[in-house]
Amino acid sequence: MATTESSGSRPGCTPIRWLAAPSSDAWLTMALAHPQELLIDHAHCERKAASTALRLMLTYPAEPGLGEILSPLAREELEHFETILALLGRRGWPLRQLSAPPYGSALKRFISSQEPERMLDQFLVAGLIEARSHERLGLLAQHCPDHGLASLYQSLLSSEARHFGLYWLLAERRFPAKVLRSRLQSLAKAEAEILGHLHWQPRMHS
Repeated sequence: MATTESSGSRPGCTPIRWLAAPSSDAWLTMALAHPQELLIDHAHCERKAASTALRLMLTYPAEPGLGEILSPLAREELEHFETILALLGRRGWPLRQLSAPPYGSALKRFISSQEPERMLDQFLVAGLIEARSHERLGLLAQHCPDHGLASLYQSLLSSEARHFGLYWLLAERRFPAKVLRSRLQSLAKAEAEILGHLHWQPRMHS
């Protein structure tokens, strides 16, 4: 795995080795204050994560070993979407469209336009998003006063960790370690800087 660790991690939280900085207390406060909106956004995040895996399979259809890793990942993301959708239904919280925070589009601007660097960046950006999801789900599982939601967040932790590990594996099999670590450090720094400006709406990646 990469050597980048989140600095200043809270007591009791496992450092996420992809991240350059931990989530802010301000984000956690906002997230806990808006459980319904955050859960709806989380549903959309799971759907988008499945779409990312499928898009990479379509972009690189003949890449050896890609489909064997990303197809199961996409299915698992959709299973998570369905789990959250069911919980929303039980609580009477309809799934609705939410405005997207700038996080995803800002990260995409750092992806190279040239191959093979573009492939590397896409793996690393997808992995960074999964790593941030893992970190924030851990915070929510630990601090959410709603036991039902806390249990959901806890149940998703291991798969989120596995997902960012799979994106690292895809990159590690195709690129030299020195190139991989250097690019990850640059992208992780950019990711942390994007989140340094807290979005005004509660989102999983705001």
